[in-house]
Amino acid sequence: MKAFVVDKYKDPMRLAEVAEPQVGDRDVLVEVQAAGLNPLDEKIRIGELKAILPYRLPLVLGNDLAGTVIGVGSKVRGFDLGDQVYARPGKDRIGTFAERIAVAEDDLALKPRSVTMEEAGSLPLVALTAWQALVEKGRVQAGQKVLVHAGAGGVGSIAIQLAKHLGAQVATTASAANADFVRELGADIVIDYRTQDFEQLLGGYDLVLDSLGGENLEKSLRVLRPGGKAISIAGPPDAATARELGANPVVRLAVTAMSAGIRRQAKKLGVTYEFLFMRASGAQLGEITALIDGGALRPIVGKSVSFDQLPEALDALERGGIRGKAVATA
Repeated sequence: MKAFVVDKYKDPMRLAEVAEPQVGDRDVLVEVQAAGLNPLDEKIRIGELKAILPYRLPLVLGNDLAGTVIGVGSKVRGFDLGDQVYARPGKDRIGTFAERIAVAEDDLALKPRSVTMEEAGSLPLVALTAWQALVEKGRVQAGQKVLVHAGAGGVGSIAIQLAKHLGAQVATTASAANADFVRELGADIVIDYRTQDFEQLLGGYDLVLDSLGGENLEKSLRVLRPGGKAISIAGPPDAATARELGANPVVRLAVTAMSAGIRRQAKKLGVTYEFLFMRASGAQLGEITALIDGGALRPIVGKSVSFDQLPEALDALERGGIRGKAVATA
């Protein structure tokens, strides 16, 4: 079958013939019809995450998909041939930039009936990230104040909607051109990151979801109330993340040192910092499906490309300017 392969870190992807997926007893074979493009794919390609995700090269990239079931393992009970499904495969089994992929049954969910295959392909990674940040780690409650950075982006556009559904007051950072867009998603307060300093305008927040890292993350700590929490998908990983990813003791020590500075700053301010590397979960996708079909969440596809345009589209992610997600379709 055909797939986009990375032979060496920092090398461009190339289209190649690769072996058919091996389907285990509890695996589901899916024909990929749509695959979301994520900054994570580019970070893996250039080797930025190899300390905590030591993939063996050559590697097929791609971290979320929507498609149709074309095969099931002997012990699979939850899916049948012809089912329309979506998933973020487990971190050790990525590879959605391919014609077919075998996904563990537990990582898979039925596609929301109310959206297209393309829209479903945009959702798994960003929706699971928002869910695990706001529901699982953040435990957001009605009436709380939540700041979502980069609200027009892939994670941000879903996180705003989810935080609003949970009953939070939602602030976000976005460009002036995207202000009306993020308000339509549910943002109560919009900060123009080009002309305004969110640290000077916001305070007393219960939770910040940071997707930018660096100075933005440091400033985010200072808008939290005492006891508040900053959750970052772009800041330095912490020891808990290294343990979750199964890193060896040496790597755990190195990762702990990487986040020491930001954790010290958080402690001085009486707040907490956590890094989030989202994990696959078919059960959580099932919850998300219910919210989508119920009208509480809607996918945002800002750009759609054909499968053969995938390398150029992934490269373009770095330049920004896309609302929501970019998706490649077969």
